[in-house]
Amino acid sequence: MLSTIYVHLDHTERCEVRTLLAARLARLHRSHLIGIVPTSVPAECAPARPIPCTKDGADVLVEASLYLRRRAETVAHVFRSRLAGATPLPCDTRLVDGEPAQAIVRLGRASDLIVAGQADEAAVVGDAERRLPGEVMLDAGRPVLIVPRAGRVAHVLDRVLVAWDGSREASISLRGAMPLLCKAAHVTLLSLVRDGPDTAHAPASWAMSGWLLRHGVQATIERSTTSLRISEALLHRAEALEADLLVMGGYGHARLRERVLGGVTRDVLARATLPVLMAH
Repeated sequence: MLSTIYVHLDHTERCEVRTLLAARLARLHRSHLIGIVPTSVPAECAPARPIPCTKDGADVLVEASLYLRRRAETVAHVFRSRLAGATPLPCDTRLVDGEPAQAIVRLGRASDLIVAGQADEAAVVGDAERRLPGEVMLDAGRPVLIVPRAGRVAHVLDRVLVAWDGSREASISLRGAMPLLCKAAHVTLLSLVRDGPDTAHAPASWAMSGWLLRHGVQATIERSTTSLRISEALLHRAEALEADLLVMGGYGHARLRERVLGGVTRDVLARATLPVLMAH
């Protein structure tokens, strides 16, 4: 059940695609839709009372904060305008200060699904915004639906490819995707391994197939070996199946104080041309 969906809103052109997809899902699942607008105002620069200004740095700080907040308010207004129509949709917006990814994580943990955008290297955004999808996925503890930065997003996520490797992350992602799988017309469960001595140890899919069936999802089971990189093989198979959605585990690890994405996760997030649902 998707009772609450959060969608990340920003000033980029692709925000409209995210908004419309999130709205379609909210209508389909009768969800409450909440738009999160990170202001990018540092938390320490957003006091409850006005800052005493001088002629130098404080003036600049206040003006910059006001500009960022007004831009966020404009983004929120555009979101509400896009959803205003004949079919009412329960929705509202939240403007949040602080580091964007962590602001989304804090609110997004009270949701059933977070919709974010694939990092756009060409957009005029900072490094924090480029890292946002992966960081939200690693930290939120919720399934994250990542919308590609280019290309067509299907009106209905009707054909779903599930990457199944038997891992904890894949299991959590599959569980988080269940509301979407139950509405899909075609679901393919793919177990994919590299050519080599471990080929015989490909994860068994029959148990997961039975679990899906008991939830009303009849999945086609595929088991395949490949000499390609796993990320490349997954995306090729998604293209061949004309999939509207890829569901897979999201992997990462800590390196010193930094959260680092796993190789397959990083490659798919960078190259996917279809929506990808991940959880960690």
